[in-house]
Amino acid sequence: MNEFEVHVSEADLDDLRDRLGRTRWPDELPGSGWDYGIPLERVQHLAAAWQNYDWRRHEARLNAYPQFTTTIDGENVWFLHIRSADPNALPLILTHGWPGSPVEFLDLIPLLTPHFHLVIPAIPGYSFSGPTRSRGRGLRWVAEAWSTLMARLGYDRYGAQGGDWGSGISQLLGSLDQDHVAGVHVNFLPTGGPYDGPLSPEDQARLARTQKQAANRHPHQVQFAAAPQTVAYALTDSPVGQLAFLAEKFTTWADPAHPIPDETILDDVMHYWLTRTAASSSRLIKETGLGGKPAPCPVPLGVAVLPYDIVQSVRPLVEQNHDVRRWSEFSRGGHFAALEVPALLAADIAAFFGSL
Repeated sequence: MNEFEVHVSEADLDDLRDRLGRTRWPDELPGSGWDYGIPLERVQHLAAAWQNYDWRRHEARLNAYPQFTTTIDGENVWFLHIRSADPNALPLILTHGWPGSPVEFLDLIPLLTPHFHLVIPAIPGYSFSGPTRSRGRGLRWVAEAWSTLMARLGYDRYGAQGGDWGSGISQLLGSLDQDHVAGVHVNFLPTGGPYDGPLSPEDQARLARTQKQAANRHPHQVQFAAAPQTVAYALTDSPVGQLAFLAEKFTTWADPAHPIPDETILDDVMHYWLTRTAASSSRLIKETGLGGKPAPCPVPLGVAVLPYDIVQSVRPLVEQNHDVRRWSEFSRGGHFAALEVPALLAADIAAFFGSL
């Protein structure tokens, strides 16, 4: 384990501002709105805010917490490690997704540390973990790495939580390290068939939506699964390209009544831009593959379902492969629960693990 602090050079920040000032803007059809993707006006607004963005503010926020790096199977892992004032608190590893980063969990830290020792890593290939160096670094490998990380920290019993990629990684962790994982809590859990029993009209609608989403993958998923390197050149060279690509998801996958603040979006985009991880972060889909039946998670499971998420879980289908101990239907929030409704999510996490 090596202690770590984030220190970005002023030259990198100057380079970003210079590139932003020389952006070549595309045309746009009049009145097209979101019909063709994220609107020009929206991206120009974010880019103007980025010109005046204060990275040192966010850097100081990160450096207020203990950070470390370690090498697992030849790959670098950067993580925050915040111990609770309660020495008997349960350790909890929080895993982000795409287009997220550990930025997702910063608002959760003060809400969860009364109950948990927190370990918040960046998936290798993301953020300050930096680019991956070898093939085969898919979800299963990440789960195995998390098991190694928690063992190195001396945690014999711990919990896991995540959404998006973090959901799949946490479930795999519960399967691979079930002797040490007390339980898994997720806020994203796609559920498909088959299922022989009756379903309520609401669950039938949820299942149909999930099946439609699986049959019509998001364009970035198809691209990343086929040729992630190809799009990485544009995303690594153009800050506005990286910005538009990620900001679109932070808008369309979130609860419109609770939009994610522009400054938070820029904080997250910086974790991709400064670390040049557009290519390595996108490789995770190719290394993992699209589709496939989720592995059964033998440890207790808690599920939070958010109304504006990409899909909503179907409980009878989840219970076929999981030991569901808590099921919560949130009244608001979308795909980025930790950013959109941190207080609701933190309370649900604490209630789930507190009941085990």
